[in-house]
Amino acid sequence: MTKPNAFVIYDGASQIDGQRIIAIANIAKSRNGKTGAMVQTYILRPDINPLEANKTGADYSICGNCPHRGNATNDPNRKTAENRSCYVNLGQGVLITYKAYKAGKYPAITGHDAIAALGAGRMVRIGTYGDGAAVPSYIWDSLISKAKGHTAYSHQSGIESASFDPAIYMQSADSEAEAQAAWDKGHRTFRVIDRIESLITGKEILCPASKEAGYLTQCITCGLCAGTSTKSPKSIAIVAHGAGAGNFKRKAA
Repeated sequence: MTKPNAFVIYDGASQIDGQRIIAIANIAKSRNGKTGAMVQTYILRPDINPLEANKTGADYSICGNCPHRGNATNDPNRKTAENRSCYVNLGQGVLITYKAYKAGKYPAITGHDAIAALGAGRMVRIGTYGDGAAVPSYIWDSLISKAKGHTAYSHQSGIESASFDPAIYMQSADSEAEAQAAWDKGHRTFRVIDRIESLITGKEILCPASKEAGYLTQCITCGLCAGTSTKSPKSIAIVAHGAGAGNFKRKAA
C-alpha cells in the first residue's frame, strides 16, 4: 500500500471568521520551479469546492482581507470571483488537493511531535494557498520547529483574531503607503510592484528567485521571506507577473 504524502494537520475554526477550515501539509516533491521542492501547505474550506468558495466569497475564512480574492459574484458564466488577481490557479493544485481530501486520501495527524516530523530537515511553505494566519499559530510553530526554514506571507495584520506574527510572516503590502506603515511597526513586507523602478531603494530588494533578478536562486535555498526571524533588514518586492500583472493593468485603466 502506498504511503500518504500529504496530511491534515489542522481541522477546526478559522482564526479569521470562525468557520471550519483545514490545513494540509504535502511533503511530496513539488515541481514548482520558483519555490523548489518545499513542503507545500494548503488552507481550505472542507465543505466547499475552492472555486465555488472563491466565487461566492466563502474563501474569506481562509484568505481574509486579501484584495486579490476578487469580488464575489453569482454570474453563472463565471467559475471564480470577478477581477480575481491571485496568482494561484485554483483549478490546478488547489482543486486536486481538495478532491483528494474529499476522497479520504489524506490522514489526519495531531500533536507537536507528529507535525514537527513532517517539516523536519525541510523547507516549509506556509500558505501555498490560503493565508496561514487563518490557522492557529501553534500548528505552524510545530511544523517549522525542526525545519531548515520557511516562507510565509499574510494580509491579515489588521484582523485582531488572526494569528499574524511578524516574526513568522512577511506582511503583504499592496502599495508603498501600506509598506511604509508596516515598516514603521518594524515588520518586513513582501510587495508586488509594477516595474523595477518602483523598488524603494534602501528598503526593498528584488526577489532573488524572480525573472528580473536573474533567477539567482529558488525559495527553497533563499529563505528570506520569513518575517523578522531572518537577519535580513530588507523587505522583498517582485514585479507583477501572471494574474497579478493583469491586476495592475486594470488599476491603470
